Amino acid sequence: MGLTKQYLRYVASAVFGVVGSQKANITYVTLRGGERGRYVAVAACEHVFIWDVRKGEKVLILQGQKHEVTFLCPSPDGIHIAVGYEDGAVRIFSLLNGESNVSFNGHKSAVTVIQYDGLGARLVTGSRDTDVIVWDVINECGLYRLRGHKDVITQTLFLRDKNLLVTSSKDSFVKWWDLDTQHCFKTMVGHRSEVWGMALLNQDNRLLTGSADSELRAWDISYLQEEKAEGEPKVKKGKTLLDDDDNEDDEEGVGESLEERILSCKKAGSILREARDRVVSLTTDAKARVIACHGNDSALELFTVLSEEEVQKKMAKKLKKAKKKAAKAQEEAGEDASEPAVERALKDEIIRLTNIKASAKIRWVDCLSCAGGELKVAMLLQNNTVETYSLKMSDKTPAANKTARLTLGGHRTDVRTLAFSSDNLAILSASGDTVKVWNRSTLQVIRTMACEYALCSLFVPGDRQIILGTKSGKLQIFELSSGSLLETVDAHDGALWSLCLAPDQRGIVTGSADKTVKFWDFELIKDEGTGHKRLTVKHTRTLQLEEDVLCVRFSPDHRLLAVSLLDCTVKIFYTDTLKFFLSLYGHKLPVLCLDISHDNTLIATGSADRNVKIWGLDFGDCHRSMFAHDDSVMFLQFVPKTHLFFTAGKDKKIKQWDADKFEHIQTLEGHHREVWCLTISPNGDHIVSSSHDKSLRLWERTREPIILEEEREMEREAEFEESMAKGDVPVVPGETQGEAAPAGKKTVETVKAAERIMEALELYKEENRKMEEHKYACGHAGKELPPPKPNPILVAFGNVSPSRYVLDVIRKVRSSELEVSLLVLPFSYVPELLKLFSGYIQQGLEVELVCRCLFFLLKIHFGQISSNQMLLSVIDELRMNTLSKVQEIRDVMGFNCAALQFLQREIESKEEVMFFADATGKLEEKKKKRRKRERAILTIA
Repeated sequence: MGLTKQYLRYVASAVFGVVGSQKANITYVTLRGGERGRYVAVAACEHVFIWDVRKGEKVLILQGQKHEVTFLCPSPDGIHIAVGYEDGAVRIFSLLNGESNVSFNGHKSAVTVIQYDGLGARLVTGSRDTDVIVWDVINECGLYRLRGHKDVITQTLFLRDKNLLVTSSKDSFVKWWDLDTQHCFKTMVGHRSEVWGMALLNQDNRLLTGSADSELRAWDISYLQEEKAEGEPKVKKGKTLLDDDDNEDDEEGVGESLEERILSCKKAGSILREARDRVVSLTTDAKARVIACHGNDSALELFTVLSEEEVQKKMAKKLKKAKKKAAKAQEEAGEDASEPAVERALKDEIIRLTNIKASAKIRWVDCLSCAGGELKVAMLLQNNTVETYSLKMSDKTPAANKTARLTLGGHRTDVRTLAFSSDNLAILSASGDTVKVWNRSTLQVIRTMACEYALCSLFVPGDRQIILGTKSGKLQIFELSSGSLLETVDAHDGALWSLCLAPDQRGIVTGSADKTVKFWDFELIKDEGTGHKRLTVKHTRTLQLEEDVLCVRFSPDHRLLAVSLLDCTVKIFYTDTLKFFLSLYGHKLPVLCLDISHDNTLIATGSADRNVKIWGLDFGDCHRSMFAHDDSVMFLQFVPKTHLFFTAGKDKKIKQWDADKFEHIQTLEGHHREVWCLTISPNGDHIVSSSHDKSLRLWERTREPIILEEEREMEREAEFEESMAKGDVPVVPGETQGEAAPAGKKTVETVKAAERIMEALELYKEENRKMEEHKYACGHAGKELPPPKPNPILVAFGNVSPSRYVLDVIRKVRSSELEVSLLVLPFSYVPELLKLFSGYIQQGLEVELVCRCLFFLLKIHFGQISSNQMLLSVIDELRMNTLSKVQEIRDVMGFNCAALQFLQREIESKEEVMFFADATGKLEEKKKKRRKRERAILTIA
C-alpha cells in the first residue's frame, strides 16, 4: 500500500544560547594537560560544555541523552569527569575524547552530589531519593547503598586515610558511615535546620558545616583509635544515650552511639557570615586552605585556613601584646600582676580573606589554588553568566580582579520572541534586556544590542533592520549593519503583545493591551544627524476594540485581519474597511496564539485552555478541536506552503499537527522548562525554539518519512518499557531492609539483559536437544549421519559453541547492570547456568566474571540451591574447581608482581634512578633544600 501523504521527520540539531544551566554546579577541569584554571565545565541542559575562559570559546561538548545534568565532579587525576542526571543516572566521561564508557544506574531521582575518593577508584553519589550509593569505578559496578537520611542529600565527603564517609542532608543531620561494615556509627544533630554545605579542613581533623542561618559551624574531630594506640583511652565504656552527662557535645546536640569506637566530634565554635540567608554553596580548594561560601545574593565570602605554624606565630604576637598591656597596667597600678593568658579561638585559625561582589546573584562557585599563591575563582551566576576572578593570597589586603566574563553566548533572561530572516540564514532572539542576531549555520552571535523588554519581533523586508515590540508599548527599530538603535516609537499605552508584517511588505500591524490595533507604514526619512535616509514607521489607522489584544495576524491575501482578545474570542475584520466579518468563539480561556494557512482557507488558534481549534475562514465554522498540550499553548505557526503546523506549550513539548486530517504527527522533546515561542524558517527546513531553561534549540527537517502507525507503536513501546522499569526489584531472601542495600536499580537495560541471557540459555538447551537426537539417530541407524544445521545466530557469531555463546552474552552485559540482570532471572534457568559455570571454570574462561556471577547467584538463591539434591554434585564440583582456578590466577599475579618489582630494582641499581613515588618524594626534598638555600642567600645579601 502506497503512502497517501508523506510527513518528514524533524530532529534536534543543536542547543545554543545557554552559557551554564542553574541546576548543576561549575567546576574547574584540566584539558589535555593544559594550563590549570583555564577551563571550566558547566551544565547546558542535558549536555556539558567545557569553556576556555581565556578565549571565551566552547572547546568540548559532552553529549547527554535527554535528562538534565544536575551535578559535575572531575576525577582526582583530571582525566575523567562524573556527570549526574535528573533521572538518577551517573555517567563518566573522558576529557581526552569526550566519550562516555561507564554509566551507573541506582538512584530513583535526581543526583544532587558526587564525590571521588583520593585515588579516584570509588565514587559516592547522593540523591533526592535520600539514598547514598558507593560505586567501584574500576570494576564499573555498585558496591552498596546507604540508607538513613530522610531528605535530599546535600554533601558527601570521603575521609582521606580512613575508610569513612560523612554525609549531610536537608533533614538537618550529618551522618558518619563506616564503609568496612556499611553502617552509620554516628549522627550529629547539632543543627536546627537543613545542612546545605560541608567541608573537611586540617587534614580531616575539622568539619565545617553551613546551614540555613548566618553561622558556619566548626567541629573538631578526634580519632579515638589513634588516641588508644598512643595510650590515651578516652572512651567511657557502657555509656548509653539515656545517661545523664554534662558533656559539651550533648549540649551542642551531637548524638553519641552506645560506645564510641571510631571518632568523636566536639563543637569548636562558629564563623559568622555577612549574609543573613542560608548557605547556597560551600566549597574549598583542593588543599582545603581556602573556603568559599555564598548565600542567595551576589556576594562571595572567602576565608583562609591558617596552617599550624601561622597560628602559632599569630598566638605568639597576641601573647606579646598581652604581656606589654599587662606590664603597662602593672606600672600604673604599682602592684604585681599575674602572667597573662591568651586563649586560642576559632577566629585565630580561620580568618576572612576578602569578599567578591559579582554582577548578579551567584548560583555555584568553585575555587582553585595555583602556583605563586594565586587563587582563581569561577562563579556561575543566576542570569546565565560565568565570571572568573583572580587574587593574590600573599597580599595584606587581597583584591579580586575579574579575569573573564562569559556572556556573549546567551541572554541574561528568557527569550520571549524569535524570528527568521527571509534568506533562512539569520535568527533573531530578543529577551528582557538584549536582542541578538545569530548565524544559523555556525550558531555564533553576529550582533548584540541593548533593548527594552521585548515581546514580539520581525525582520524588515531586506533583512537590514529589525523591529521589536516591547512590554512598555514601544516599537524599537534597529539597524543590523551598525548594531544601533535607529528609533523608538511610542506606539501603545499598554504591552505590545503582537506584531505582524503586511503581506504586501509595505507596513506592519501591532496589537496591544491598550485595546487597540494600529496599522503602520514603512517610510524612509532623512536622518538629521548623518544626512542619510533611514527607516521609520508612520501610523496610518487605529482599530479600537473592547478587550485587550493578545495576537494579530493578516491573511496571506491581505483581505482579512484576525485579532485574538482577552474575552477568549477571535474577531476577524476586513483589512481595507476594518468592518467586522466573523467571531470565533469556543475557547474557555484566552487565545494566546493563532496563524492563518498560506491559501487563506484555515485559521488555527491555540489557547491557555490547552486546546487547539481549527476553523474555516469562509464561514468561521470549527472543523476540529484538539487537546494539544498538558498546559497552555504558547505559540502556533503553520509550516510555509502546507497545512501542517507546529505548537509550543508550557508542558515543555513542541508538537506537529496536520490541519487537514486533524492528526498529531510528531512530538519534539528536548526542552526542560516551558517553551515560550518558536519560529519556522521561510523554506520550512528549520525550526528554532526558546524556553525558560535559557536554551535555544535548532531543529532540522530530514528526508526520513514518518509513518504514523509506526510512531504510535513506538510511543506505546516506550511507555511499556518505562512501566516495566518502574517495577520493584525482586526481594533477596534473607536480606533485611537495613542501612545497607544493593546499589543497583531495575531499568529497561537490566530487563533486556536478563532476556538476552534467557534467550541464550534457551538456544543452548535447544542445541543440546538437537545433539542428543542426532546421537540417538546415529545409534539407531548404526552409521554416522550428517550433523544437524547449527543455529543461524551461532553461525553469525563465527560458529561458536552454544556454551561459549552463553558466556559471550553474559560478558556483553554492562558490569554495573550484571547483578540486577541476574536478580530478575527466573530460578528455572539457574541450574543450567551453574552447570555451564562449572565448565567455564574448568576451561579457565573468564574466571573472574564467572566467579562474580556464581557468588551472586549462590547468595540470592541459597535456599533453593542448597535444598536441591540434583545440584549437590554440581556445587561440589564448582567448589573444587573454583578454589583451584582462583589460586592459580593469584599465583600468576603474585609471580608477575614479584617479577616487575625485581626488574624495577635491577633498573634502579643500574641507572641510579628512583621510580614513581620515591622519585617524587626526592624531588620535593630537593626543591625544599633549594628554597632554603635561596632564602639564606637573600638574608646574607
